[in-house]
Amino acid sequence: MAAISTLPMLNIDSNYEADKLTHEIFSILENKFLFGYDDHRKANHDRNTKLPTPAQNGKVRILSIDGGGATGGILAAASLQRLESSLRHKSGNPNAAIADYFDVVAGSGAGGVLAALLFTRSREGGPLFTAQEALNFMVKNRRKISCPSPAGILRRVFGSEKKVEKMFGKVFGECTLKDTLKAVLIPCYDLSSRTPFLFSRADAVEMDGYDFKMRDVCAATSADPTATGGALDVRSVDRRTRILAVDGGIAMHNPTAAAITHVLNNKQEFPLCNGVEDLIVISLGNGESEFGVGGVTSSPATAGRLIKFAGEGTSDLVDQAVSMAFGECRTNNYVRIQGNGIIAKNQGGWENAKVPKKKIDILSQTENMLAQKNVESVLFQGKKIVGNSNLEKIEHFAGELVKEQERRKTSILPIVALKQMSQSPRTSSATTLSTLSSN
Repeated sequence: MAAISTLPMLNIDSNYEADKLTHEIFSILENKFLFGYDDHRKANHDRNTKLPTPAQNGKVRILSIDGGGATGGILAAASLQRLESSLRHKSGNPNAAIADYFDVVAGSGAGGVLAALLFTRSREGGPLFTAQEALNFMVKNRRKISCPSPAGILRRVFGSEKKVEKMFGKVFGECTLKDTLKAVLIPCYDLSSRTPFLFSRADAVEMDGYDFKMRDVCAATSADPTATGGALDVRSVDRRTRILAVDGGIAMHNPTAAAITHVLNNKQEFPLCNGVEDLIVISLGNGESEFGVGGVTSSPATAGRLIKFAGEGTSDLVDQAVSMAFGECRTNNYVRIQGNGIIAKNQGGWENAKVPKKKIDILSQTENMLAQKNVESVLFQGKKIVGNSNLEKIEHFAGELVKEQERRKTSILPIVALKQMSQSPRTSSATTLSTLSSN
């Protein structure tokens, strides 16, 4: 997608007061999506002048992980386990880790917990958890992390919220956002300001008032919004910043767009990244809940299901918007893994949808989702089933990540210029600046 500053501006009568940013946004929509801006640009460009091409030195690698969804984070965790296994096989390195092959990770809710497990630095210098260990952790603690209503109310009554916080404390200890290996972006919703709040690795580096303990970050992004008094009081390490946090899925169920925006607007740390053609992105979903197929039922769980359903709807919209933004390079640069809970005969589509009448083992259900041929949105064409399964897409993406890793070994210019902590015993890096910093 062309940068806003390079787009041609239409002539507007001086008496027509249009907000500049709004006008630029509509220029993008009009030129790129409605009238084929790229084709028009090529047709009218001087044939003797070469058009700008994507950076040949490499691409910035982004991992985005959705909120809990129907599988409570298990589908994303299983996808990451498959991805890490494939990376080890293709690279020939038996110790290859997810964090080695990504520059930015964004995760919401259960996805935020996964991001923290895989990208927080251990005492040995590598990530705290391998992808397999993270999958085991999510399976064991799924109901604690993504606790549905009405159990959310019981969470408060029986004090299991404290158990969740204690669980995260045991895993992360005193580690903070500054102790992450790469850029980490984890959202929650702040009830005190009624706005989303983004826990950002870069903010922690820039300002002590935005450094939070990882155990509090995970508790905040997974805090149950339906629990009685469920907002979690979270304070920064220096106690200067305070938020009342609930589930990050309310703020950003699918944080892909937030991660992309951070990279494209951070020239200091991503000097060669000029557009989506300079990115390689994988977005991991967690399955659409059966609530979306079965409809609203009158039960104590309805409120929680409505919140989950709204989040999943927003996630699909983000996926479609990002997919459109990538345009022609979507096939190679953007991958979406999602389980739809749909059984389609001969790729027949939505009319063959089934909702299991009895509970299925979560891992078996996840394996079925990974074997699915994914359903994708196409601009002005509705939904379509793609040719490759989720597993095949993961395998292909692993190959692209290994190629990018090898390409960087011979690159003269830095793809990513990571900030380093100064005057601190920690060795850490940051890659993006949060737009949510206060003045």
